[in-house]
Parts: sequence; C-alpha cells; structure tokens
Amino acid sequence: MSKQFEPTHYLLKNVATGREFKDTGWLLNDPQCTTPSLIRTIYSKKQICFKEDSLGIYKFSDWMPVNHTLKGSSATVTYKSEGLAKALGLGNLYISLSGYCPEKGVTMTTCSFKETEAYSVCARLSQKDNKILVVASAGNTARAFAKVCSENNIPVVISVPEENIDALWFEKPLNDCVKLICSPKGTDYFDAIALSDKICTSDKFFAEGGAKNVARRDGMATTVLSAAQTIGRIPDCYFQAIGSGTGTIAAWEANMRLIEDGRFGSHKMKLFPSQNIPFTPIHDAWKASSRTMLPMDDDQARIAAHEITAKVLSNRKPPYGIAGGLYDAINDAGGDIELATNRDIEEMKELFLKTEGIDIYSASAVAVKGMINTFEAGKMPRDAVAMLNITGAGEEKFKREHADHLFYLKPSIVAAASEDDVVAKVEALFQS
Repeated sequence: MSKQFEPTHYLLKNVATGREFKDTGWLLNDPQCTTPSLIRTIYSKKQICFKEDSLGIYKFSDWMPVNHTLKGSSATVTYKSEGLAKALGLGNLYISLSGYCPEKGVTMTTCSFKETEAYSVCARLSQKDNKILVVASAGNTARAFAKVCSENNIPVVISVPEENIDALWFEKPLNDCVKLICSPKGTDYFDAIALSDKICTSDKFFAEGGAKNVARRDGMATTVLSAAQTIGRIPDCYFQAIGSGTGTIAAWEANMRLIEDGRFGSHKMKLFPSQNIPFTPIHDAWKASSRTMLPMDDDQARIAAHEITAKVLSNRKPPYGIAGGLYDAINDAGGDIELATNRDIEEMKELFLKTEGIDIYSASAVAVKGMINTFEAGKMPRDAVAMLNITGAGEEKFKREHADHLFYLKPSIVAAASEDDVVAKVEALFQS
C-alpha cells in the first residue's frame, strides 16, 4: 500500500432515481431503492489530474473509487494507428491497447484489460474486512483477479467453467490465498456464476459484484481516459467486443465525466459494441428494439456459447435493460451493435498482426470486425476520430518469452451449484 495515497472522495448515485448517498462499504446498489438500477460514482474532483505513468492504472485514480493502491499495475496505452488505419482507409484511428506489448509501454502480464477491473476492485476493498472475495469468470477476469490477489495477499475464490481452465496460466505459481473452483465440463459462464452465487450464501464470503460494482466499471473506464489524454478530446466513436457490455457502459460513463470536466469536448461518442456469432443475445434484443432480453433456451444458449471462438463473450445475463445499463447507454449516445463470425476472428487477427505487429485476442478481433462493419455501412465518416478498444493482446508474445516457466492453476473443487455440500467444501479450503 502506498503511504502517500489519499483515498478518492466520491458519492454514489442511483441512476434510476438520482438519489446520491455515501459509500458505506461494499455497496452494489442503493439500499433505499427496490427498483433495479445501477449505481454510479460521483467524484469530488470534476477535472481529472493525470498522474505520473509510474503509478500504473492509478494515474487515473481521481476517477477510481479506491482506498489504496496495489503493486504491479499497468495502464492502457493509446496510440494513433498507422498500419491498420492505412489498410482500412481511416484518417483518425486511435488504438487503446491493453495487454503485453512493452514496445508500446503496456505490460499487463495477464495480457488482458481485465487487469483494469481487478486493480480497481481490489483497491476498493477495505483492509479491515475479513470476508473472502468471490469472482465468477469465463477466463480472463479470473486470470486478472488471481494475479492481483496473489501478488497482494488478498484471499479470493475464483469460479470458472472447467472447460475454460486453460485460460488460467501465469508467469509464476500463485499465493495460496487464491482458490479455484469449477463448474463441471459441459457447463458455461452462467453455471460458474450460479456456483459463485451459491458460495456467497455463506457469510464467510462476498460477491465481487460484476457490472454492479462501480470499481469494476470505473477501472474499465480508464481505457477511455487513456484515449482522451492521448488524443486531447473525446473520440467520435467507440469500438469494443462485449459479453456483458459492462465495458461499453463504463465508456459511456467516462464520456459523461469528460464532458463535465470541460477540457475534452461536449459531445457523446457513438458506441459500437460487437458480439461473436452465434452467441448474440444482446444484439438480438437491440435489433428488436427491446429493453428486455429475448427468451433464450438454456440448451441452445449453451451450444452457442461453446461454438464461438471468443468464449469470454458468452454472458447470458448481461446488464442490458437495467437503468444505467447498455440499452440506456446506446440509446443516449447513439450507435449500434455489430457482429463477427469465427472466420472473421481469424482474418482480423491476421490483419492486426500484419498491420500493427501485435497478436490480439479473439474478443479484440471481434471489435476490429465490428469497426470495419460500421465504417463500411456508412454509420460513421471515415475521418471520424475513432477509439478501438483492444482489450487483450500479446499473449503469444508473452508465452514465447516465458515458455520455460508458465504455471497453470488447477481447481481445488469441481462441483455444480446444486450440490448440497459445496459451500462447506469451499469453506474448508480456508480453514488452515
């Protein structure tokens, strides 16, 4: 912990009602309101001060709800594209890169922007709380939280589908404070969430909160702050692949703070998130002009989740229709939801590697395709100031450089949420 760091001053606001209130701890919603709504941070500092790069992600701490800083973080780096921009005929393409690419100044050793969430969420934690954090993930979030908690000695339970555990690789063995539990083979992210919810029925544990956690969203929002700092203004349009859409909500919220700051413009950037065919529940609801998610057969959803290449995008219960959620974000800012096939993903990976010299994740490739679709359809002019959020990159490079000492985390428990004794088994992992 940094001795010189002063906790950020902020209030919380109920998006649906506008009520502002103090954060009394680990609030995920407004305790005085039963209407489903996200809550949002209202920071005391209306103009952000970008701190020195040596602070990693905490260079943006004026607009992060954190009580202290943690070691090991790296901030997203934004740069103006030359190679990809030229190939696509785009005059003002800026890439916000999260991952492992030391040449660009970004050194996230999990190679994913999920580190922005983990370093923010874990720095919101009170150091006096003895309860154990529980995080559900399809892969990248798990790797990020496991790394951050291991390096900062924070007890955590990570819940992941067993078929996704290949994503849990690390550059070194983890601290024993990190425990991995898995839903059985044949299950998906939805089942991992159900398992984590079951664990949180014990008063020894508490849920990280996902999209409801303001620290998670404001950590993600630092990608837009990076872009605004580099470009000197709010972008005209924003591109990202989505599973839950939380990152796009965070981008919208950052946009509103930048407008209030007054130094970066007064416009709202149009939002263009993308999904991987055939798992497209958010796209389908948006195209139907529906605020609520359309009915989805569980078996068909599982099949679709297993068929997509970008498996981290398989969230069946996203914060879409809730007040302050993705539906509200795109309706307010403008934009659309794009699609990419598995074949598109392979082509976009090759294109990005050829033009930018960086290997990217499948989810990032979905975002590239979504951006191309947007410009080809004439939804944005080709000279628009565009922000492409590359949420994961450099894994192939990192694994080449660390091939002789990669470590894979193994599950302590594999169980379904329906098993009666699963909570007792997880409690036993921490008895020593």
